[in-house]
Parts: sequence; structure tokens; C-alpha cells
Amino acid sequence: MKYELEKPDNLVEFIEYGVKHYSDLPLFGTKNTQGVYEWVTYGEVGRRVDNLRGGLAKLGIGKGDAVGIIANNRTEWPIVAFAAYGVGGRYVPMYEAELVKIWQYIIADSGVKLLFVSKPEIYEKVKHFTKEIPTLKHIYIIEAEGENSMAALEKLGEANPVQAYRPVPDEIAVLIYTSGTTGDPKGVLLSHGNISSNSHAGRKAYPELGKGDVTLSILPWAHSYGQTAELYSVIYFGGSIGFMESTATLGDDIAKVRPTFLIAVPRVFNKIYDGIWTRMNHEGGLKKALFVMAVNAGKKRRALAERGTSSFFTNLKFRIGDKLVFSKIRERFGGRLKGAMTASAAMTVDIAHFFFDVGIPCYDCYGMSETSPAATMNASYAYKIGSVGKAIEKVRIVIDKSVVEEGASDGEIIIYGPNVMKGYHNKPDQTKEILTPDGGVRTGDRGRLDDDGFLYITGRIKEQFKLENGKFVFPASMEQDIQLNQFVENVMVYGENRRNTIGLIVPDFVVLERWAKEKGMTGTPQEIIGKKEVQDMISSEIVASLKGKYGGYEIPKRFVYIPENFTLDNGMLTQTMKLKRRVVVQKYADLIEAAYKG
Repeated sequence: MKYELEKPDNLVEFIEYGVKHYSDLPLFGTKNTQGVYEWVTYGEVGRRVDNLRGGLAKLGIGKGDAVGIIANNRTEWPIVAFAAYGVGGRYVPMYEAELVKIWQYIIADSGVKLLFVSKPEIYEKVKHFTKEIPTLKHIYIIEAEGENSMAALEKLGEANPVQAYRPVPDEIAVLIYTSGTTGDPKGVLLSHGNISSNSHAGRKAYPELGKGDVTLSILPWAHSYGQTAELYSVIYFGGSIGFMESTATLGDDIAKVRPTFLIAVPRVFNKIYDGIWTRMNHEGGLKKALFVMAVNAGKKRRALAERGTSSFFTNLKFRIGDKLVFSKIRERFGGRLKGAMTASAAMTVDIAHFFFDVGIPCYDCYGMSETSPAATMNASYAYKIGSVGKAIEKVRIVIDKSVVEEGASDGEIIIYGPNVMKGYHNKPDQTKEILTPDGGVRTGDRGRLDDDGFLYITGRIKEQFKLENGKFVFPASMEQDIQLNQFVENVMVYGENRRNTIGLIVPDFVVLERWAKEKGMTGTPQEIIGKKEVQDMISSEIVASLKGKYGGYEIPKRFVYIPENFTLDNGMLTQTMKLKRRVVVQKYADLIEAAYKG
């Protein structure tokens, strides 16, 4: 199906629009060695894009050629992207925190002709690729000097300028390689029209954002969510993007950048929420009493508002709590945060309510790499907590009940619109599996639409499992709730074809060590979690928190406490922080079997 697309309908004109209208405004901010953010303007970025485009053209990079990059978010990342688009090239971003064999697979599969790497250390790992991958002709280093540095290529281009090529909407802009939970990565082919239409629709969902707004870049641009929702959208409306130095410095980075809006995932706010409660429980006394008063006043105020009424004393308590408690939380976010967009998983309702009461509304959205990525959005003018919002402009959501059990109120979510990918690169069979004959994309997610068009995610078809009694369990939402326990860092619920479910728990050893010290317990955190009474205490807390919300058959009957977290390095998480359940089950097969025998 052909869709009428809003102009500009290609990413070359996105950066040209930004440079033309906001030339002297700050675009990207990077923390220097003294801990101070230094900013470059739209005009400065535009000049570097022009120069690098000339350099790429001089090397013979042209229409349809793939330009790759292995780098975290930084100023050079979009400079390479826009220069590649400007010669008609395709952009292939990769994560720094990735296995060398995955880089090699992606570069070979996509046919990368020229590769940029961030550091000399990465260059040493990939320099032999030019001998093993026929398409790869050049590798340039961003943080380097000399003939194979990015700076040298920019200088070459400055002496040999070329006009920017104008892609048509159907031309491929980006290959986003999804790490997936099984098999080789798949290259999602996203066109200029896919991404530009998605960015325009997202911008219209947040009309309050514009010139002068600031965000802190937390999510990797190698994934479509950060790339479309943050990079391209911010450039078009004239905002600024500061780069997070690392997850360890997030608090300091937020305080210095003072964002007005954040593009994030629920896990960021889950950890902040958990940290606030842990701190309050630790401090106790008047501070905790005031905090609890503010939280309870917020809950009561909201409940009264839903019934169309209010209470003078409740409002008074809330105002006091807001001044003494919530204002300090807002200040820790820089003091001017209007709100946040979250996606990749549904936000826990209680946590969403909490941040709305604090004055930092978190709007759940939904999509996937194959839809560029956005499909539905909550926004300030239309939201329902617990949902992932309404379909964005030009997008249609269909619920297919034919693929789920008879009588279900939900079904598989199918997405139609100009945001739907062109297919998977070099994978026609898998493309045929996910794209419907009439142009929709099968998400693999279960959901339902309410009467107002708001979408609710009810599970993931591939992640659901059936117990031996035939009952279905959807583990993801239960895992989110279990992670709210202060002693839990990570969790996986398992039980496929078993008589009941069990939970594999990764303890939060920092919280556990502090708790043990208060209780007068001795030993390492690993020794403490090995104590039966400690495990029983945590298990009881978890079960109590799940009762009434989940069926008895869903709640784990036993918990296994494991010492190693789920991470990218050990292969248990994808780059988008999704759990590779198969890998976890293989790793802990003996413990799982022992739990069931016990």
C-alpha cells in the first residue's frame, strides 16, 4: 500500500532542515575529562557532514553502498550516518559491546564497503576483516590521527566537495540488526520513508517539544528506538542531545545536562523507584514518614479524581508532600523534566502512577525494529496508564485472534502503515513469515484494543508457555513485578510443560549486603544468600506481592538463587536487554532439575 508522506521524506533533508533553521543552536554535548559538558552546534555538525560526504565520494562510496560503524552514541555517529545518506549509501550501525564474530557476520551479510570504528582497540580486533570479507575495502578510526583516521577523510572531503544526493522515500537508509533471542542476527531494512514518517508521527504526538528542549542520550542509536525517537526527531525540532558518559554516571549526567525530556526504557525508572524506596527504608524516621504520606496522598487524590471528587485535607497533604519530597526527586532529574517516553516493555502501573504524582509523567509507547519502531504512543493529551497508547498517525492496529486459544479476548498484534520495514536483508523466508500478504507485520506480541483505541500488551506469543495441566503462563509481566522487590536484581520465571513454575533469582548483592549488616549477619553477600532463612524471607516477600494479581498456578512454587547476573557479556541478554530464555535454561539446567525434584 502507498502512503502519502509528509516532507521531508528522507533523512538527508532532515539534517539540512536542522542546519538551516537552527545553525547556531547547540546540538550535541559531550562530557570532557573535567566533567564539564562541551557542546557543538547544528552548523558545526552540518559542516562536518558535508566534508565527510566529500571524503566518502572520493573513495568511491555511492548509491546502494553500505557504510558501517562500530561506536557508541557520540557526535561522529550521526555525522557518518548523514554523510552516508548524502552519497546514497546505506548505514549499518553496530554496538561496541558486541562479540567480534557478530561484527564479522553483520559486516559480511550487509556487504559493508567502508567501516568506521570508535577506538584503536576495536580496529585491532577487526583489521583482518579486509582480508576475509570481499566487500570491505576501508576501515577508518574516529579517535585517531593519520591517514586512516576519520579526521583525515573529512579533510580529503573538504578539498573535494560534492552535492548531497536526495534519496526517494523507498530507498533503504539503515540496516538495523536485531540481536534476537535465537539464531543469527536479522538485518531489518528500513527506508528513508519508513523512518521519516515515523519521526513525523512521533513529533506530532508530542507537540510540546520544540526548539530549546534538551534530552540526555541513554539508549543506543544502533537500535531503531533511540535512532528514530531521539536522534532524528530532536534534530528536526531543534533540540539538544547530551551524551550519557556511562550508566554508572547517569545521576551526575542528568544533573549536568538538566534534560527537559527523556527517551528511556521502563527499567531506568524501575531502578530509580526501587532505589528511592530502598533509601527511605534505610533512613526511616521523619524522612520516610513524609515520603509515605506524599505517596499515599497521591494515591488517594488520584482515586478521588477518578470518582469525580476531591478532598481538602488530601490535597493539603499532597501539596506538603510535593514541596518537601517530590520536588527533591524532580531536582535530582535536573529540575526541568517535563516527562519521558518509555518503550521496549510495559511500565509497571504502580511505578507509572508514582512518577505521574511526582510530576514526571512517563508515557508508555510500543513498537519494534520492524516498524521503525513506533506503532502506538501515549502522550500528554491522550494517555491511559497501563496501556501503550493509541496508533500513531497513518498506522493501523489489527488484533488477530485466530492464532491464540479459542475464547481469548486478545490476539496477535498486526501493524500496518508507512513505518513497516521492507523486509529482512538476505532472508526471504523469514520476511515472508513476518509480513502478511496485505502489507502488515506480525509482531509476535499478544494484545487487545479498548473501545477508545488504546492498546494493551497481554504477553508475548513466543514467550508464553503451557504447564502440564494445559494452563498458559505469560512470564514477562510477572518478572517485572518480581524485580520490584529490593533484593532482586533480575529474574526468570520458568515452567514449560512442568507441573508448576519456578523462579530463577539474581539477588541484588549491594542491597543484600547493606541489609545483612543492619541485621548483624556476617559473611560475604554470596554466603548470606546461601542461608535458608534469607532465601525464605525473600521468597515469602515475592509470593506475597504476587498474590491477588496472578493465579495460583502462575506464581512460582520454588525459587532458585543464582550468583551470576543476566548480561550481554555472558550471552543471556540481547542488546535491547531482552532475556535469552533458552540460554538461561541451558546454563542452569541442573539447578532447574534439582528444584523440581526437590
